[in-house]
Amino acid sequence: MVEKNAVGNRIFSIFLYLFLSILAFVCLYPMLHVLFGSFSDPRLLTKHTGLLFHPLGRTLEGYRIVFHNPNIWTGYGNTLFYVIAGTITRTLMTMLGGYVLMQKDFMPRRFLMIFFVFTMYFGGGLIPDYLLITRLHLLNTRWAIIIPSLIGTWNMIILRTAFAQVPPSLEESARLDGAGDVTILFRIVLPAAKASVAVIVMYYAVGEWNSWFAAAIYLPAKRNLYPLQLFLREILITYSRGGNETGIVNTGADADAIRALIEDVVRYCTICVATIPILCIYPFAQRYFVKGVMMGSIKE
Repeated sequence: MVEKNAVGNRIFSIFLYLFLSILAFVCLYPMLHVLFGSFSDPRLLTKHTGLLFHPLGRTLEGYRIVFHNPNIWTGYGNTLFYVIAGTITRTLMTMLGGYVLMQKDFMPRRFLMIFFVFTMYFGGGLIPDYLLITRLHLLNTRWAIIIPSLIGTWNMIILRTAFAQVPPSLEESARLDGAGDVTILFRIVLPAAKASVAVIVMYYAVGEWNSWFAAAIYLPAKRNLYPLQLFLREILITYSRGGNETGIVNTGADADAIRALIEDVVRYCTICVATIPILCIYPFAQRYFVKGVMMGSIKE
């Protein structure tokens, strides 16, 4: 019986590893395809059919076109500002909200919890938001990108549940020693729930890095405040339409033919420029993901 179980376990393990390998290939190959395509010669890439396992011709023409746009570096600087400032402020406000809602002796916490959850399902819409930003004189300012999204309700609920996992005896001992709420939050609660906080920080950072719609709405007259994603979107739209408004397209008798050939390469390069920086952060934060999400989703 033991030998049969051992053979069955080996067979199951083989099929499990095979299935996971296929699943990993299906998930990773699209990224590799885009990466290889960004370094490929446009003429060879256009003629190629099927899977792509290595660059064709190896050229940096697509990246030259993308980085030739002077707005790219401006967008990088703005995006870094939005990611750093937005992540810090949103994480701080989310931690404060989660700490307040986990206090059992705070009477309005049930009402506030219902109020916050209500905002997850119902919103005023784009036009009221735009009018509010205009009336607050935040239009065409950096604050229009940061302030309206200071708290993510779902993330605050995760932190509230994670903070509730901290033993009450620790907080009681700290209060007996004269510690206030600020000291308890930053010296006791946060260190005990650092995995959940790290996950929330990563969620906010990725969201800020990929954000472009708010800038398109709230910064109509301030191109110097545009994030990187919005400039990359303009490059894709302009290049696919065959325009040369950004000055990144070659001129000459065969300009249309060259533009048609290199369009896919530019698209691949744009995707790489937008995603590779944030992907480099994931390996350092991955170990916090499972622990942090589980800690913030299960309450004993």
